[in-house]
Amino acid sequence: MTPRETPPETTAVTLRACAKTFPDGTRALRPIDLEVTGGETVVFLGPSGCGKTTLLRLIAGLERPDPGGRVLFNGEDVTARPIEKRNVGMVFQSYALFPNMTVRDNIAYGLKVRRVARAEIDARVTEMMDMMHIGDLAARRVDQLSGGQRQRVALARAIAVRPRVLLLDEPLTALDALLRERLRVEIDGLLRRLGITAIYVTHDQAEAMALGDRIVVMSHGAIAQIGPPREIYHRPVNAFVADFIGTINRVPCAGSDGDPELVFRPEDADIVAPHEADFSGTVTAAFFLGDRTRLILAGPGETPVVLDTRERTAFDHGQSVAVRVRPDVRMDLAAMAEAGTAP
Repeated sequence: MTPRETPPETTAVTLRACAKTFPDGTRALRPIDLEVTGGETVVFLGPSGCGKTTLLRLIAGLERPDPGGRVLFNGEDVTARPIEKRNVGMVFQSYALFPNMTVRDNIAYGLKVRRVARAEIDARVTEMMDMMHIGDLAARRVDQLSGGQRQRVALARAIAVRPRVLLLDEPLTALDALLRERLRVEIDGLLRRLGITAIYVTHDQAEAMALGDRIVVMSHGAIAQIGPPREIYHRPVNAFVADFIGTINRVPCAGSDGDPELVFRPEDADIVAPHEADFSGTVTAAFFLGDRTRLILAGPGETPVVLDTRERTAFDHGQSVAVRVRPDVRMDLAAMAEAGTAP
């Protein structure tokens, strides 16, 4: 991951006992405490309805937490302050641009509302268009742009006002896979150049892994785990995180260490000779993916086993495969829970 360039002035975001109950009685968030360091990119990750967007809206000032909850920017309580008084930038999945305005006017809009001097507006808009590589689109109307171009304009508009915190709510969901990958790289580079505090909401695991300094995994209105991407992936604290992040296998067999169940990622097992194996399975499907082959095995358990192998062998349907799980990467979720590492 590219090192982050943190400018001298950044904004830390602190949440204290932030819960949210809507008027109809729906409990969207249980009380949440969270510290976001100035200049950090934190990704809220979880399935639909887990509360991640509600949490983002509390930080933005679009929602108020239940009584007792507090939102602080650099230690200053902004809980009662509306969004227009918090100096946050927001980027939405739907772009939220003005279709009747040109690209230049869209980017300049927030600066004009803040009554920034004309010369400074021109300078900042030009800077943003250069940064987002959209200078040649300045005179075009938004309705003449592609989805990727519109999202670049939305980012430029949000950053032009020099917000204390940049909030991004599933900004790439509406784009096709190739464009999502390209913009993901651009956003990562942009955030690291700016060193701005950023909070990013997504249900896409690859996006979270690529962009987050830390990931906040959410489930049913609560935080399931917080940590750097590698820690979340390799050391999940409970079954929900393990299942939600990537693919997990559970094989009910006693390994050499006596564990009643083998829990492992698809890339953490090898095809070996039968006498070296922890278990055997039968190939029900094989997908050649270029850099690896993904095998689906009917194994000793009720659920299929997913195995990623880099062997350059063609696998046949019905073929028997002997599998050894590397001892150093086996997961013991029960032990994690007993040790108190699970929330």
